[in-house]
Amino acid sequence: MAYDFDVVVIGAGPGGYVAAIRAAQNGLKVACIEKRETLGGTCLNVGCIPSKALLHASEKYEEVAGDHLKAYGISVKGAKFDLEDMLKEKGSTVEALTGGIAYLFKKNKVEWIKGYGRYQDAHTIVVEAADGTKRTVTTKHSIIATGSDVISLPGVEIDGEVVISSTEALDLPKVPEHMVVIGGGVIGLELGSVWRRLGAKVTVVEYLDRLLPTMDGEVSKECGKIFAKQGMAIKTSTKVVGVEVDNKGKKRGAVVRVEPAKGGDVEEIACDVVLMSIGRRPFVDGLGLDKVGVQLDERGRVKVNHDFSTNVPGIYAIGDAIPGPMLAHKAEDEGVACADNLAGLNGIVNHEVIPSVVYTMPEVASVGKTEEELKAAGVKYKAGKFPFMANSRAKANRDTLGFVKVLADAATDRVLGVHIVGSLAGTMIAQAAQAMEFGASSEDIALTCHAHPTHAEALKEAAMAAHGKPIHI
Repeated sequence: MAYDFDVVVIGAGPGGYVAAIRAAQNGLKVACIEKRETLGGTCLNVGCIPSKALLHASEKYEEVAGDHLKAYGISVKGAKFDLEDMLKEKGSTVEALTGGIAYLFKKNKVEWIKGYGRYQDAHTIVVEAADGTKRTVTTKHSIIATGSDVISLPGVEIDGEVVISSTEALDLPKVPEHMVVIGGGVIGLELGSVWRRLGAKVTVVEYLDRLLPTMDGEVSKECGKIFAKQGMAIKTSTKVVGVEVDNKGKKRGAVVRVEPAKGGDVEEIACDVVLMSIGRRPFVDGLGLDKVGVQLDERGRVKVNHDFSTNVPGIYAIGDAIPGPMLAHKAEDEGVACADNLAGLNGIVNHEVIPSVVYTMPEVASVGKTEEELKAAGVKYKAGKFPFMANSRAKANRDTLGFVKVLADAATDRVLGVHIVGSLAGTMIAQAAQAMEFGASSEDIALTCHAHPTHAEALKEAAMAAHGKPIHI
């Protein structure tokens, strides 16, 4: 049978657009279906990129408006910000990057089919455009790369004005007086940090007993202290039992009712904005997967094999639509690997070595196993920890919050996990991930010459500490 395309990718987020480009580079005829008016998916349009633009801008403002520069003999008086200009700059960044993907599609001869794709059968997809017109395409292979969507608490509606998701939190028309963040994970802490720096009172409510509950326990504890000192009100081990939007007064707002997670007296928190950030779910709505028989797991994720194939021949899936951490770089790597597999190459993703970063200040980064995971698995390990307080570059920069922790196998010394709290954690974790990918020991890191003076020396010292021989503590 002659198909219109060798590969059709459904979704142009980080996983989808990368898969499409790589498949085209491999000599395949490729189309990518995307319903948005711009490419890049949630990440580039209303996620990773715009949030980082606002984080950077708000960090700069806080740096000059606070007392951060006085120690260097720099005094800035009357510093102020223009929220409208800040949001415009964020928008220009997004526009440049999404436009860049459109250029790459043209360069690599990837056809962008605008609309919403639905399977008719395993090799036939009907695409409905915004104006209702339809186009039917046939393809030898297809890749589901439809990403994820926000979720809310039962009975709590995200109205986009008072109760908002991360999308609306990127475009608030004014700084809230009081923002309640439901969920102490990555998204809540990042966006909560933005609006706190710009003047909002921020209260974070987390059901579990610590912030960033999926990260190493010592990291979570340290972050809780840091964010509280920065001015966030932190309520862990706290359950949200209701959110009531008040439309009666001149000023709209909400009352968030909470109680201890184990039960107890109800407390009411009045605010003008509630940010719902309790997680995301795979977005596979309306694709017709039931019609073609693609199997999902109990959490609504597409089941895949090691090569990203589903149970239906010809249909593959990657990114947030399948099991694993919902991270853009994980989706990108899976997109490359899946496209290589379709071209007869050997595409593999090592899901044991996928770094995770929280872009607060300081940043938080992690790769590999946590201490809690190693203990639960009965793995004997050794830990080395080094504080930035003892790092010469960090001290010179008055940038001493946080630490580096290296976890290594007690018998083989192979690095099992690295966890960092520090201003450059997101950059430093790349070295740790690369070391782990090559099966490095903590001794390998310790014996690798690091430039002086740099923050990265803290990783070297933490590796030395795993052997009980750090130099500077």
